[in-house]
Amino acid sequence: MAKRLGRKYLSQPATLLAKELVGKLLCRQMEDGVMRYRIMETECYYGEEDTACHASRGKTERTSILYGKGGTAYVYLCYGIHSLFNVVTGPEGHPEAVLIRGVMGYNGPGKLTRAMAIDKELNGEDMVSSARLWLEDDGYKPIVRADKRVGIDYATPEYRDILWRYIADEVEYRPVK
Repeated sequence: MAKRLGRKYLSQPATLLAKELVGKLLCRQMEDGVMRYRIMETECYYGEEDTACHASRGKTERTSILYGKGGTAYVYLCYGIHSLFNVVTGPEGHPEAVLIRGVMGYNGPGKLTRAMAIDKELNGEDMVSSARLWLEDDGYKPIVRADKRVGIDYATPEYRDILWRYIADEVEYRPVK
């Protein structure tokens, strides 16, 4: 049986949690039931020092959510068309998050948010207590590999080349109950 992820778990540093979230279930309550998709790819964004992180220029109205409690949803519009979904992690006051880049069946952060109806309305949602959006662990552990993050050419070489993207190498499908 799957267990909902709580505040303590989601308050771990993004540098650890980005890898740990691969294989977990992203859950979205809809009118006709709950959608559950297995997370297959993530990226870590860690602190003001990370030049690829939205908080690299400090706290603003847009980035203030990154300084919040672990387990908060951070949803923003990319290129004016794609909603991208992140899970805020770490201790309150330190800006960090894990971008969910792909789930089973939807490879790409914009595709998964469209499929799961995740948009800016869910920005700031507390995923620990939300009835609309949360994460579960059903014990599934895929083989995970690390790679460079994508789409961050503006970052300094140190942060552009860091291996903070995590991808499930295991492609075997296990139905979610």
